[in-house]
Amino acid sequence: MKTHVVYAFAKNGRGGNPAGVVLCSTPLTSDEMQKIAAEAGYSETAFIELIDTNTQRIRFFAPSKEVALCGHATIASYAWLFQQKKIPQGKHTMNCLAGPQQIIVAEDGSISMSQNLPTFGPVIPPHDVSQALGIHLSQLHPTLPIQVASTGLHKIFVPLRSISDLNSIIPNQEEIARVSIQNNAIGMYCYTLETLHNSTAHCRNFAPVVGIMEDSATGTSAAALSTLLHHFELFADQSALHLCYEQGYAIDTPAELYVQLEQIEGTITAVWVRGFAYLL
Repeated sequence: MKTHVVYAFAKNGRGGNPAGVVLCSTPLTSDEMQKIAAEAGYSETAFIELIDTNTQRIRFFAPSKEVALCGHATIASYAWLFQQKKIPQGKHTMNCLAGPQQIIVAEDGSISMSQNLPTFGPVIPPHDVSQALGIHLSQLHPTLPIQVASTGLHKIFVPLRSISDLNSIIPNQEEIARVSIQNNAIGMYCYTLETLHNSTAHCRNFAPVVGIMEDSATGTSAAALSTLLHHFELFADQSALHLCYEQGYAIDTPAELYVQLEQIEGTITAVWVRGFAYLL
């Protein structure tokens, strides 16, 4: 049984976020999966069981614990399965701890995954967050609140004024974990509406609760951020919104994440994340 390294949400075939991908030819216990994920050391490792041609079961393990859902490891898993001719293109069902998710494998190799409909948590006082991130209060966005949101995993979404402010973050991982746990979240997804490539937002992700100091592409967070920005009424009233996020630039592994929101009369009815991946 081999752990494959697949880079998800790659930009022009480079960068992206590495995930471990394991095809389980024989059953593994939870302890065995956790040990493999810890030894692999990637932000998540996916363990795949093929149920039938268009149905798979996947469990996701960060280095320190199992997580219900992981966007980049899902993209990595299905891209690898398709590239290795283990599955056909078309629609698939992924069973995971966050519930069944719909996957679309496109002919061009891009992978789209559904997300849960959004839930929104509390607004967080700026002081605790600024201390955890090592920034001044003045570097936070002047009007957007700091708030918890989820389309599968709860994160604290922290808006900053600029890319320069985002790059100035000096994370105190213990404080990020403390504030996150206090608010039933696994980390902080920091973003600015200033971008390099005319995208929706430029982002950084810190999730020490599950052993991730920083990673370069976080699909579930890009999806949840999209719903939060929709909640803030920052988008035009369209039946479908096609959004794009930049991440990973601060750690020199640029990534590109696409999100589609479907809505009816201002209410989100579906959330999709899409990206490309390549095998190391």
